[in-house]
Amino acid sequence: MHTHTNIKRLAAIIRANVSKNIVFVAGWRAKAVHAGLGLALMALPSASLFAQSPFLPPPPPFVSTVPSNGDVNPYGVVFVPPAFPAGGTTQSGDILVSNFNNNQNLQGTGTTIIKVAPNGNTSLFFQGSAPGLTAALGVVQAGLIFIGNLPTTDGTPNTVQPGSVLVLNDKGQLLGTLAGQYGIDGPWGMAIHDQNDHGQIFISNVLSGTVIRLDVNLFAKTGSMQVRDSVVISSGYAHRTDPAALVLGPSGLAYDAVHDILYVAESADNTIREIKGAGALTSDAGPGVVIYQDVVHLHGPLDLAIAPNGHLLVANSDGSNATPTQPSEIVEFTTAGAFVTEFSVDPNNGGAFGLALQSIGGGTRFAAVDDDMNTLLISTIIP
Repeated sequence: MHTHTNIKRLAAIIRANVSKNIVFVAGWRAKAVHAGLGLALMALPSASLFAQSPFLPPPPPFVSTVPSNGDVNPYGVVFVPPAFPAGGTTQSGDILVSNFNNNQNLQGTGTTIIKVAPNGNTSLFFQGSAPGLTAALGVVQAGLIFIGNLPTTDGTPNTVQPGSVLVLNDKGQLLGTLAGQYGIDGPWGMAIHDQNDHGQIFISNVLSGTVIRLDVNLFAKTGSMQVRDSVVISSGYAHRTDPAALVLGPSGLAYDAVHDILYVAESADNTIREIKGAGALTSDAGPGVVIYQDVVHLHGPLDLAIAPNGHLLVANSDGSNATPTQPSEIVEFTTAGAFVTEFSVDPNNGGAFGLALQSIGGGTRFAAVDDDMNTLLISTIIP
């Protein structure tokens, strides 16, 4: 199957073929040669098999991200990790999604995080008073959730404020906030190196064009944390406000702990950069090295993730360099800067924002928002 097939079309194929004795086997199956996303289907040889093996359709590949208060514009996506403590209102295997807009669709005014359970059921995990919850969303095994906010009062760049990072517990309760004293200035993307009782939280600041690292102690027994240090490890990124995108600048982050490299998606100039030694830096190393700059396939890159094959996946927000011929694309490329493949999550521009991956036995769970439709795509990719 063609690797550029639209996901909505794949979902339609699944639904249409349920009545044609076709079993949906394992979500999207990765092709070894192209590292793309295909569809694995198995035709039943005879109707007699239905008597032996009851067939239940799989959960829908899309779920709504709109909570009861009507918040829209989903941004951040994260999987709750396997070692996350039990007993809270979110559990291992859940997916959390943050909303950036309110029910009037004003940017920087959303206040909610929804929870998507493994069976596809959705519920409200958090609703607070700090508006504009961004794609800077992360979870640690100690039972804490971190979410950045970049608020406005009227949905325009004229009222954008620096915001903060909210710290939540496993019950969706606000424990505290991290703000300007820690170098936070428009938290737009996040990556976490979780080491059980301590960790490193990397945050991109879209209003100042910087990336900071918070070195933290984590206490699972008390569900608390302590910031040991805050370091600006990278600066000099292009950044600006924008009447349509609101803000453009350093966005999605992905951390390779094995090689100590932090990857940064820059939405203002359509580049992906790497910061070597990011976990050990004690001072500003500048804007890092460009590893991928592609005006054909990059259109306001926002969120960023590392695939199991070592490639990078980036969601294009279409906030800059937009083209109607490549709307809402998630692009796969190598760390050496070679384009691999891409696919669209929506036929219109502006749909691709947050994405996340989680390894499971024999495969990888994949989640990505469609910001235009206010939905979350969930699939399992079998190598």
